[in-house]
Amino acid sequence: MYKTLERYRSSSYNSQEVKTPLDSEINYQDYLKLKTRVEFLQTAQRNILGEDLGPLSPKELEQLENQIEISLKHIRSRKNQMLLDQLFDLKSKEQELNDLNKDLRKKLQETNAESVLHASWEEGGHSGTGGNAMQPYQGFLQHPENDPSLQIGYHHQAYMDQLNHEDMADPNEHGRSGWI
Repeated sequence: MYKTLERYRSSSYNSQEVKTPLDSEINYQDYLKLKTRVEFLQTAQRNILGEDLGPLSPKELEQLENQIEISLKHIRSRKNQMLLDQLFDLKSKEQELNDLNKDLRKKLQETNAESVLHASWEEGGHSGTGGNAMQPYQGFLQHPENDPSLQIGYHHQAYMDQLNHEDMADPNEHGRSGWI
């Protein structure tokens, strides 16, 4: 039995030695094919970049030109598709932001309405439309463009003249005289 195993080992070892030169021959042939392919691809790349065009025939130059034009069309098409995708994404984000902005404005209006109603209740009024309930807050609710002190080029004298003019308009209002 030992002799049989020994013969088996020696025969399998010999068969591996025989296969090794055959494998190296195949590997060398693959190497030569790959080397030729790499050289061809490098030459084609140089030609596309506009280098080493001298040995090319007019027909080869025309084929190269057509190949470059087709590649350029693909590049432009891909670029346009990417820009359209970005535009679509931006439009959808814009719509989302507009919707969010609309919701926030609605909440702000509701909050302002609730605060005005709350203020009128604190002053003793029973509804938000009471006659004198809003008078103490009218100065705070005016638009900034109506307040000359917030305008650029504000002059103190013009503001004082406006205050005097308002006080003189109704001298009996709230028991005040026409002069400060």
